[in-house]
Parts: sequence; C-alpha cells; structure tokens
Amino acid sequence: MTPSTETLGAVGFGIEAIGVLCIFAGFVLSAIWFVLRLRREEPLQAYKLLRQDLARSILLGLEFLVAGDIIRTVTVEQTLTSAAILTLVVLIRILLSFVLEFDIEGRWPWQGRRRKA
Repeated sequence: MTPSTETLGAVGFGIEAIGVLCIFAGFVLSAIWFVLRLRREEPLQAYKLLRQDLARSILLGLEFLVAGDIIRTVTVEQTLTSAAILTLVVLIRILLSFVLEFDIEGRWPWQGRRRKA
C-alpha cells in the first residue's frame, strides 16, 4: 500500500466513524427529546416524533457510511468482492431511505408534496 492509499483509507474510515457517531448521537438526542416531549404532549405524538427523529439520524448516518465505504472501495480494496459488497450496501441504503422517507413524511419520495387545504 502506498502512503496516499493508506491516507485515503484512513479518510474513508474517519467518514464512516462520523456516520456511526451521527446515528449514536441521534439516538441519544432523540431519547432525551422523547422524555421531554412526554411531559408536554400526548404519548402517541411524542412516540411519532421519536420515530421521525431516529429515522433522520439513521438517514444522515447512512449517508456518511456509504460515502466512507465508496472511498475505501475505490482507493483501498479494489476487488470484485468489495465492489459487490458496496453495491449491496448501496441498494440496502436506497431501500432504507425510501422506507424512512415514507415514515418521516408520510409519502413516498416520488410523490409530490402534500398541499394544505
């Protein structure tokens, strides 16, 4: 491995670590906000907002995880196996994004925004 490859591998790993931190921090903050919301809102509404907050943090974390994985696959592990794994991860991420988008917005990404009556 060349020094630049090692550096790019470390950068990819660092970006993936940011993704994990986003998911973890989102979980902690969402839990705190949930407890605070329970005091002033209905439990069902607080639960719905908890799910939306968690979904947003997961989506943000997944973006970083995929970015880091792409960097590492392109620069460090240039094998057919690593490319296949990256493809599978990206497909799973796309599916999760669609499902989480539906959970957050109440509509599929390809549907237009709902207009208020």
